[in-house]
Amino acid sequence: MTEVAAPPAEQAQDVKRISHWIGGRTVAGESGRTGPVYNPASGRQSGSVDFATVEEVDRAVQAAKAAFADWRATSLSKKSALLFRVRELLFQHKDDLARLLTAEHGKVFSDAQGEVARGLEVVEFCCGIPELLKGGYSEQASTGIDVYSIRQPLGVVAGITPFNFPAMVPMWMWAPAIASGNTFVLKPSEKDPSASVLTAELLKEAGVPDGVFNVVHGDKVAVDALLGHRDISAISFVGSTPIAKYVYETATRNGKRCQALGGAKNHMIVLPDADIDMAADAAVSAGYGSAGERCMAVSMIVAVGHAADELVGAIKERLPKVKVGDGMQPDSEMGPLVTREHRDKVASYIEKGAEEGATVVTDGRETAPGGDGFFLGVTLLDDVEPNMDVYRDEIFGPVLGVTRVDTYDEAVRLVNENPYGNGVAIFTRDGGAARQFQFDVNVGMVGINVPIPVPVAYYSFGGWKSSLFGDLHIYGPEGIQFYTRGKVVTSRWPDPATSQVDLGFPQTR
Repeated sequence: MTEVAAPPAEQAQDVKRISHWIGGRTVAGESGRTGPVYNPASGRQSGSVDFATVEEVDRAVQAAKAAFADWRATSLSKKSALLFRVRELLFQHKDDLARLLTAEHGKVFSDAQGEVARGLEVVEFCCGIPELLKGGYSEQASTGIDVYSIRQPLGVVAGITPFNFPAMVPMWMWAPAIASGNTFVLKPSEKDPSASVLTAELLKEAGVPDGVFNVVHGDKVAVDALLGHRDISAISFVGSTPIAKYVYETATRNGKRCQALGGAKNHMIVLPDADIDMAADAAVSAGYGSAGERCMAVSMIVAVGHAADELVGAIKERLPKVKVGDGMQPDSEMGPLVTREHRDKVASYIEKGAEEGATVVTDGRETAPGGDGFFLGVTLLDDVEPNMDVYRDEIFGPVLGVTRVDTYDEAVRLVNENPYGNGVAIFTRDGGAARQFQFDVNVGMVGINVPIPVPVAYYSFGGWKSSLFGDLHIYGPEGIQFYTRGKVVTSRWPDPATSQVDLGFPQTR
């Protein structure tokens, strides 16, 4: 990120400093480099976040390393009890976290509350860590020999998280990591970092030992320092596909376990027999919720046969009712985008789509609220073809495209030929078609009349193809597996009948 000058004197009092959290306390950055944090609804800078040096990242890692031995030795029952306290404290402060998300990301307050709730589900799942870490046991695998398996923590692990879910995605990582006995270093997005700092403060208040959870802010310098650090055993990442690939290749080249979740181009197939009103409602909420800045957002509708005209008309009819505005206003249904630059990039796809031959049904540039906020209204593009940039690129904004096909087979082929394989949905009344679809489609998360099929906390989240680099998905059972490694013990003890010590056993069998 480009360094920014200090804010003018008349604004300085309104710009808060956001520093690192290392070893259980706030640590001011020493690099002299910072990044701006904005309120997207007003367009004004609200914060200045310290950017870590390699040495500062190392201090966080060393704090985590020093805390590991005692934390690993803490009993499962104590870890579980502590996680229950963490969950309760986070729940008490859920609205405080949500307000930070709205203030720095821009999503409406109800969306922010939903984000925190979905993160808390994973914390709740991890409260059951004694059950989740149970191994297996085989008695008398050979004569006098027993074999059993256990799972043990990796050590210091790190998470690199995106701007679009600054509370939830970190919870998806640190909760299973810490529950499994690891210590954690988080590098949140520099665009909206305050939720991570509040989380750190709440974990300390709950009783999490100093050094178990650390936060370092920054840009590529901090990321590369984590990817190359000799004392970090595993890296979790969520972000765009090009960066996910870089993170995975760099981390694994340095001998680390890595799960790197990348981008998406999620399709929603609507068959001719679908409930059009249900499908239209789903398309609007899934395409424009959180201003389309979701890795699970529906970005392409594939309308099959005669469903197309009615569906496009139903969606168009709903769009004027989507209230775009400041996320803290109770009547706002969609907030601004996270930065001015991102807003402008998303808006450019509207013109690009028209140039490529798509039909602009609704142009979000014409309905965006005035002022300095990073707003863009909802956009609907019809007649989008697979060779267009608006079809191929992950736009990550409130731009919904419609592609028309004649048959179910064409629709499935479009999904399976796409390089991404994150999420997909089908809308139909036909149970046989739905069952065939879940069999046919090459995507990691499938929704049947559900537009955003994010798995519940006791399953695992992740896509296929270019949406995931690594073997294991995030949170749920696979998350516990990722943050632990298996050990198998084969044991044999002297026959009590021949022991030199009288243990009271009979001398015959």
